[in-house]
Amino acid sequence: MGHSVHSTDDMDNGSMPPSRRHANGEPNVQKVAVPPKQNLLKAIKSTTKEFFFSDEPLRPFKNQTIARKFVIGLQTLFPILEWGREYTISKFKNDFVAGVTIASLSIPQDIGYSKLANLEPHYGLYTSFVPPLVYACMGTSRDIAIGAVSVISLLLGTQCSAEADPIKNPIEYHNLVFTATFFAGLVQFLFGFFRLGFLVDFLSHAALVGFMGGAAIVISAQQLALILGIRGFTKKNDIVSVMQSVFGSMHHGWNWQSAAIGTPFLAFLFLATYLGTKNRKFFWLSAIAPSFCVVTSTVIVYLTRVDKDDVQIVNYIRKGINPVTFQDIYFSGKYLAAGMRIGAVVGMIALSEAIAIGPTFAGMKNYKLDSNKEMLAMGSMNMVGSMTSCYVSTGSFSRSAVNNMSGCKTPVSNIVMSGVVLLTLLVITPLFKYTPKAILGAVVISAVLTLLDYKEMIRIYKVDKFDFVACMGAFLGVVFTTIEMGLLIAIIISVLKILLQITRPRTALLGKIPRTTIYRSVEEYPDAYKVPGVLIVRVDSAIYFPNSNYVKERILRWLVDEEEHLTAKGLPQIKHLIVDMSSVTDIDTTGINELELLFRTLQSQDIQLILTNPGAAVIDKLHSSEIENVIGPSNIYLTVTEAVKSCNPNTTIDEA
Repeated sequence: MGHSVHSTDDMDNGSMPPSRRHANGEPNVQKVAVPPKQNLLKAIKSTTKEFFFSDEPLRPFKNQTIARKFVIGLQTLFPILEWGREYTISKFKNDFVAGVTIASLSIPQDIGYSKLANLEPHYGLYTSFVPPLVYACMGTSRDIAIGAVSVISLLLGTQCSAEADPIKNPIEYHNLVFTATFFAGLVQFLFGFFRLGFLVDFLSHAALVGFMGGAAIVISAQQLALILGIRGFTKKNDIVSVMQSVFGSMHHGWNWQSAAIGTPFLAFLFLATYLGTKNRKFFWLSAIAPSFCVVTSTVIVYLTRVDKDDVQIVNYIRKGINPVTFQDIYFSGKYLAAGMRIGAVVGMIALSEAIAIGPTFAGMKNYKLDSNKEMLAMGSMNMVGSMTSCYVSTGSFSRSAVNNMSGCKTPVSNIVMSGVVLLTLLVITPLFKYTPKAILGAVVISAVLTLLDYKEMIRIYKVDKFDFVACMGAFLGVVFTTIEMGLLIAIIISVLKILLQITRPRTALLGKIPRTTIYRSVEEYPDAYKVPGVLIVRVDSAIYFPNSNYVKERILRWLVDEEEHLTAKGLPQIKHLIVDMSSVTDIDTTGINELELLFRTLQSQDIQLILTNPGAAVIDKLHSSEIENVIGPSNIYLTVTEAVKSCNPNTTIDEA
């Protein structure tokens, strides 16, 4: 194949050096090259490698001895063995400060989040003890702080309570939670092992922002029951039911002592968060504020004994380290399917949250984050956690931010945090007896409202309206229906967006920008003018079976509209239709068939089809299908400029 074509791009305006021109002044030309044929097995191997192993994970193992390969394998699975060799006392000082700081934030949060999961307070502490140790050995992020988080706690609690009543059947409920946690970890581990992290991307950033924001609203509204001391609160999660329960109990169910304790401390927590956000120097204030509030409120309740006036208190937190729960996981029976289903959903959301956090801090500190190792680490810590009385854990937005601002250097900060939690479990838990539940509600509200990122919602609206629809779909779905429905709505809208973009790709009508040989969209550049007798259309997508018929019909509609316009003005009709394929990355057999149908349709109207700038994959398939012989090898060019010149041989390159 190979019509002689212009060897330069469309930017050439006649200023080409003499060395690149023939003696007669015409530019040097090249033929459209057909890439060398690749056998089927090699093509499959190349595609598979690029799809699953684009980061070449096996490269470090090349040309190494067996012993060295074993060491590299251990370092790959446990990165701590690699960076631990360079660990220093100065780094530990930073990690120690960061670990103690995030522990002071996580302990009160963990106790509050346990309530969202319908579990006793000590389970939240368990979840911030074992999983962080596993992650510190296997994770690659220096900044992520591992533990229980609000959204995952609520999602796990609502889904598990739909299968087993946490009050009537507490043993079955607890075992179902451990089962779901195990399968959440298994899903995460398999995603990393088979390098399937791209599946998590189907939950778009916009959908995740809406989902988190909606969950923040629902969780905050639920905590009003603790702050106001309401008993017999609704089990539903939608905002309408929650607010009906709040105001329905106004005259008989509110406890003013609880409100008097919770409200001032909530205001203090908001102030501390505001100061920590506005001034980096005060980040420590927002970090220690929850622990300060818990300690102070506990002392107040103990001294005043307002618990006798029906102020709800924690009353009891089990002392001691995590019991082994491997034997409690359902590997058979009626709860197995539910555990697998819940685990898969919760595991993917937890993974999405962690993946959204890690790269942000990695970019700030300029280090590499391995997403597949992150998934292996997350999966391992949750599987181990399920066997040691933990529920699903992941990276926390608020704690990771505090960890970063505290100056952490390595994942050792998670080990320090875990040590502080261990000390709490062994020694301090009895001191939480008089902690008012109102203060836990205040701590949870102050933590989760940071997930309501209204600024990001505004930015999404400005950038992409369809993304904003997905964001609001998730937000409203969570707020007015259920967590699961909001998530489902977000995924459906995100998938619909993908399908719409695939099936209805963009096309543009091109015109020539004056005094140049550049051709651009006439909508973007109003000064660009159309070449008489020539219609130039650019397709901005790969041409596959879902969109090939649309592309053909859209090009023909461009043609009909243009001919009607020319007829109305008494101008010459279109004789050449140029399809700019510079943005067409690939084409399949259906697309080739539709291209041939387009050629036949234009031929019946005495219009010549011309193709320009097809990429390597496209030109290879055009050549293999022999459609180039149908269209004519002389009607395939490298540039629009040369194609336009071919429509009027008397036109020079600079005039085209």
